[in-house]
Amino acid sequence: MTPRPARSRLSERWYRWSAAHAVGIDRAEAALLTLFCLATAVDGGGAERVIISLGMTVPLAWRRSHTVISGFVVAAFAVAHLMVVSDLLMPSAIAVPVALYAFAAYAPRWSSYTALVVAILGAAAAGVEYFGYDGRTWQGAVANASLLVVFVIAVWAFGDLRRVRIQEVEGLSERARLLELERAQEAELAAIGERTRIAREMHDIVAHSLTVVIAQADGGRYGGAKDPQAALDALETIASTGRQALTDMRGLLSVLREDRPREFSALPGADDVGGLVEDLRRGGLAVDLEVSGERRDLPVGTGLTVYRIVQESLTNVLKHAGPGAHARVEMSWGERELDLVVTDDGRGGAAALVDASPGGQGVIGMKERAGLHGGALAAGPVAGGGYRVHGRLPYTAA
Repeated sequence: MTPRPARSRLSERWYRWSAAHAVGIDRAEAALLTLFCLATAVDGGGAERVIISLGMTVPLAWRRSHTVISGFVVAAFAVAHLMVVSDLLMPSAIAVPVALYAFAAYAPRWSSYTALVVAILGAAAAGVEYFGYDGRTWQGAVANASLLVVFVIAVWAFGDLRRVRIQEVEGLSERARLLELERAQEAELAAIGERTRIAREMHDIVAHSLTVVIAQADGGRYGGAKDPQAALDALETIASTGRQALTDMRGLLSVLREDRPREFSALPGADDVGGLVEDLRRGGLAVDLEVSGERRDLPVGTGLTVYRIVQESLTNVLKHAGPGAHARVEMSWGERELDLVVTDDGRGGAAALVDASPGGQGVIGMKERAGLHGGALAAGPVAGGGYRVHGRLPYTAA
């Protein structure tokens, strides 16, 4: 990145410093100008000159904090100067353009325009009064008055440019504040979304793994007395399921650790549904898989959603369908979307699936997964017994 010139950095520092100490700068300038003009007025003689000089310079100390009051006080004493001290233009008259600049830069529009009109009239009168009749022609008076009027308009124009600059800076500051607020809100929403995703993944991993472990432990305990090999097979399935769950949990929770590299493992997808069905079949669940149509390539997120929907549905079959239940998984690859149906003929437990406890995932989690990828999911009991989960996932989200 190209460094900024030293002059630019210096002007920026001065701008920030002057904005932070505006009141002190105004009072210091007003004090210096008051001392200078007061010394000139005392040397010139006359108490009225001292009063007028003080009345025109002292209010400049509040030219930015109380612009309207300060400016009109200066204008009032400037008129008094024009009427009382008609033989000499005192140095305190410099307060008039200073106050006019403040009007244009910091005061409301109505007072800015009013001050401009008053200043133009006063400049014309001062040009005629102090520089007009020099013993030559009236054209000189008009020329001098015109020069003062042009000077007044120029001072007001510079003040108005200052107003525009202030408004631009305030607009940029407000825009930066809004962008910062928007970024904070987006970060908060992203954090909420990430927490939801992690909670959904943890639910699927833990619920499925523990359900399989419990089913295998119960089966091994009851069958081990008559068939020791069945108990060994159950223990092997439990160990394999536990290791896989531990690997998935470690990879999922590594995103929450900032003191170590993240661990990534291959995410399951639609091609892993067959392995999932086979594992559950070995675990004792009677489940069939039917695949029809031409297989399509799916995005990683959509493939994971397919896997999780089947996993959650079969896990619920294990938990709620009861003994002897038979499940069926149908995957139909259509022209535009994958049609996924998981049914069982168990004795139900649908209330436990639909009316989940507060904070549970269940069908809600499956619907959220499908909706994130442009699909839809419906689940409910089947007439005559059993339960059916039907999901549709487009190959390309709309």
